[in-house]
Amino acid sequence: MADTKVFLLDGGSLVLDGFHIWWNKGPGGEVRFPVYSVLVDHPKGKFLIDTGYDFDHVQKVLPFEKPQQTGQQTIPGALKLLGLEPRDIDVVFNSHFHFDHVGGNKFFPDAKKICHKDELPQAARCQPFEVLGYSDLAFSTEVAEARGMSDQLTMGQTGANTKYELIEGDVELAPGVTLVYTPGHTVGHYSLLVEFDNRRPLLLTLDAAYTRKNYDNDINAGFHIDPVAGVNSMRRLKQIEKEKNAEVLFSHDPESFKDYKTGVNFYG
Repeated sequence: MADTKVFLLDGGSLVLDGFHIWWNKGPGGEVRFPVYSVLVDHPKGKFLIDTGYDFDHVQKVLPFEKPQQTGQQTIPGALKLLGLEPRDIDVVFNSHFHFDHVGGNKFFPDAKKICHKDELPQAARCQPFEVLGYSDLAFSTEVAEARGMSDQLTMGQTGANTKYELIEGDVELAPGVTLVYTPGHTVGHYSLLVEFDNRRPLLLTLDAAYTRKNYDNDINAGFHIDPVAGVNSMRRLKQIEKEKNAEVLFSHDPESFKDYKTGVNFYG
């Protein structure tokens, strides 16, 4: 759409073993990978897709992921680079509720919040192997209380300002901005398609495919709920890529990220 701009907000980096990034494939060994959020500046509003990780939470709960994050890589810091503040964001959409996608939600008490209808109950009653993924619960008083972790609610979160509009299936967030339902990584995971008037569409896999290698070879990441659904979601994204002649961006690809536009640079 005319005047749509897409900004990638650099949120720092984390470390995982290669066998966790490329499940059952590897190679193993430490891999430092990027974390970023997506700001869609659209004529209908400013839409923030995911909010990165909270450094203190990761240091406390997942220190083996060795977080590196500067002040400019926090969500408030990244927005400030663009001359924005959290209050300027109209909508926060969480692709899913893993800790590295919700860490900055607490900075947006006044924004409208959207997620898949199954993500909240899953985060509240997650499987044992999902506990570390769903470990930062400050995005929802309901979920934090259900998990007995209300101590995470330290910035005035209430039932009202952490209330979500629930969706299912593919949803048009705004003209030319489509949330593409891609379960597998989590029960309610979404990817993002943004279409423009004057350039190729962007297809952001988010965590449906961490890297180009995952995507090209149908390799799930280690964090997942349903590997068969995950493979089917990657194949669906490849069909969309072909139909739309889209440029594909990956969520945690250290090689691809080097060439991505970040900071004040944008796609549009």
